Amino acid sequence: MSLRLALVQLKVIGSKQQILQNTINQIKIAALVKNVTVVVLPECFNCPYEEDALKESAEEIPAGETSQALQRAARDYRVYVVGGSIVERYSGNLYLTCPVWNPNGELIAKYHKMHLGDSNANAEAIVRESAWFTAGEDFVTFDVIGDGESSRKVKVGLGICWDMRFPEFAACYRKLGCGVLLYPSLCDVKTGAMHWELLARARALDNQLFVAFCSPARNEDARLVAFGHSLVVDPWGVVIAAGLEKEDIVVADLKLDLLSEAREDLPVMNQKRFDLYKQVGVNNKQ
Repeated sequence: MSLRLALVQLKVIGSKQQILQNTINQIKIAALVKNVTVVVLPECFNCPYEEDALKESAEEIPAGETSQALQRAARDYRVYVVGGSIVERYSGNLYLTCPVWNPNGELIAKYHKMHLGDSNANAEAIVRESAWFTAGEDFVTFDVIGDGESSRKVKVGLGICWDMRFPEFAACYRKLGCGVLLYPSLCDVKTGAMHWELLARARALDNQLFVAFCSPARNEDARLVAFGHSLVVDPWGVVIAAGLEKEDIVVADLKLDLLSEAREDLPVMNQKRFDLYKQVGVNNKQ
């Protein structure tokens, strides 16, 4: 059994309406030409990654312009659409949110970014998400039915970019029964060159699941230049699909039998000492 997944590495350029039209075109190609089941979009794909632009782009979900466009695309092209991340206006706060629609156009999941990124790595684009947005507090999963005659459900967990740097976060999703972790992401070129693949492989190998990072395409004129190189890693820590810097649709066939194979051959979850880990820091007076 397998699951065909597409990471749509969009170039974020032009007006919001132009970006959304390109997004829908790419979803159409992924669905009708690439024949995928799940389409994943990048982090902050509907506007430039700049504080003012992000705040101005804020919408309600599912009533906003971006949500409506993605809902129609999911329904029209009969695919799951993982809506990267968009800025959501909700209960008086702004969240970085990943919404998910099923092939019927139904909103089935909505994840608020839990770890807000603060970074001084790029001198030209200091990132202070903790000052701009409100952090989420809930792990969010959804089920996808795989491809093939012997199809079965696989549970998918959601993270957004900075979440990838926290091993405990991914481990919680494994405990929740996930076989796939999706991280719409925007990583700068400097840290991307050092950490991007390393983090994806580590999260996959640590937890014996599929991990996908979906980036925007590289735009050298952007204030924060994206690394690109969207990729998918299998439960053995092997990169099975990867893009370069340009706009692209990166397709991967997730062979779901690898989940049980890796977990049976190396049953590390049976040997984890959660009884001891939770004691660390308790009553620590340092």
